[in-house]
Amino acid sequence: MLLNINRNLFQNFPYHLVTISPWPILVSFSLLSLTLGAVLSMHGYGDFTFLLGLALTALGMLLWFRDIILEATYLGCHTTQVQKGLTLGVILFIVSEVFAFFSVFWAFFHSSLSPSIEIGGVWPPQGIEALSAFGIPLLNTFLLLSSGSTITYGHHALIKGDRKKAIIGGLLTIVLAIIFTALQYVEYFNASFTITDSVFGTTFYASTGLHGIHVIIGTIFIAVGFFRIINYHLTNSHHIGYEASILYWHFVDVVWLFLFIAVYYWGGN
Repeated sequence: MLLNINRNLFQNFPYHLVTISPWPILVSFSLLSLTLGAVLSMHGYGDFTFLLGLALTALGMLLWFRDIILEATYLGCHTTQVQKGLTLGVILFIVSEVFAFFSVFWAFFHSSLSPSIEIGGVWPPQGIEALSAFGIPLLNTFLLLSSGSTITYGHHALIKGDRKKAIIGGLLTIVLAIIFTALQYVEYFNASFTITDSVFGTTFYASTGLHGIHVIIGTIFIAVGFFRIINYHLTNSHHIGYEASILYWHFVDVVWLFLFIAVYYWGGN
């Protein structure tokens, strides 16, 4: 630790030379275990592997976040040049997520615009009772768009140095995100079809489920920034992690609008 501090004090460049960390390789193997466990669980076994992967992934993320917060807040590693690199990395990450959702929407429109004879030549397929877009999906749309407004409110408050309003904005966003996730669980629980019910069920749960995972990740992302605001880690000019979570959350908002219009409203009628 002392060597790391000394190196940052006397280096002649603004870049951050990352020290050796065990967390990337741990999280990699944890995600592998999580993925394999999830696939095995879908076939009736592998629950232990799934739970182990989930626990190890959460632990790896927690320890990794701890080290990054230490570097940014106490060691002064996140210089202006480093922040520019982190911002570019977040933008490229979001671009990769755009293409991930693009592939899911491609599968949905490929199946819905020209329904095959195997599903009766109609969409939704015969025997499938689609969910109404004007129930929980409409309410979730209101909640998610509201959360986009509250996080923007909190962000502008942080920039102006109003810590109280920044905390309120972050807290409201987290609450709205949790309610959104809970309502989506209720929707899934009461749905009359599953992911195995033809291509309709597959594309529905693949698209909304992928988005739901992103909502959970975004909630954790914002929660980390929220607790850092509470602990006086962030300032009006140095909050790159919080800005990254806000960019990610707005991306999640936009994707949901496309999902609501395409999958719930158009695809369910």
